[in-house]
Amino acid sequence: MTDTSRRNQLRAEALEERRMQAALASGGTSTANIHLAILTKAREIGLSGDVLDFGAGTGELTAHLVASGLTLRLTAIDLLPPPVYDQAVTWLQADLNGPVPLPAESFDAIVSAEVIEHLENPRAVFRELNRLLRPGGYLLLTTPNQESLRSLASLAVRGHFVDFLDSSYPAHITALVRHDFVRIAAETGFEAPKFSYTATGAVPSFPSVSWQGLSFGRLRGRRFSDNLVVVARKASA
Repeated sequence: MTDTSRRNQLRAEALEERRMQAALASGGTSTANIHLAILTKAREIGLSGDVLDFGAGTGELTAHLVASGLTLRLTAIDLLPPPVYDQAVTWLQADLNGPVPLPAESFDAIVSAEVIEHLENPRAVFRELNRLLRPGGYLLLTTPNQESLRSLASLAVRGHFVDFLDSSYPAHITALVRHDFVRIAAETGFEAPKFSYTATGAVPSFPSVSWQGLSFGRLRGRRFSDNLVVVARKASA
């Protein structure tokens, strides 16, 4: 092996290790409110058929999808090793920053809970998701909401969005707002995305206190929710 080849190998190994450590730092889970938002939206759009849980982590969302009563044939994929899982689910282990070992147009829908912010190149990820979807297929994902009052206050006072401070690094590395998703979708073969929000948002500096609790549920939406829900369809033509 040449010195150049050896250096390249060491760089590749270091990158692989860094990505694994970032995945472990995330814990491979998301909150019950996020899972509920995804399941609610899945029922609203009539999610069915071959579905990929992209970035399945420890399998919590996958388990909810299995138990949802929806007619789904589930595949789950993540960088982390597969957990103990339902035998009806096909599990794969792969680095989601690059092409995954699945044929083109394998899925009617892809769900992805709190994953895109962990990945290095959202446009490359969207191109890969588009490749995996059949024409007209749905992409349903969630990510931290950078337009909430809590996140904007953090940006103004601490210099970064609240879920991208040092305490969330290196797990969270890519912060996206709605306009980013509009641009990325248009660039990668998706129709214009639609947006909604989870039902829970924390008050700045008081993460255990929610706007919804203070307002008896009246404060909701973009400024008062911690997470953004994105739905985009792959163009039919």
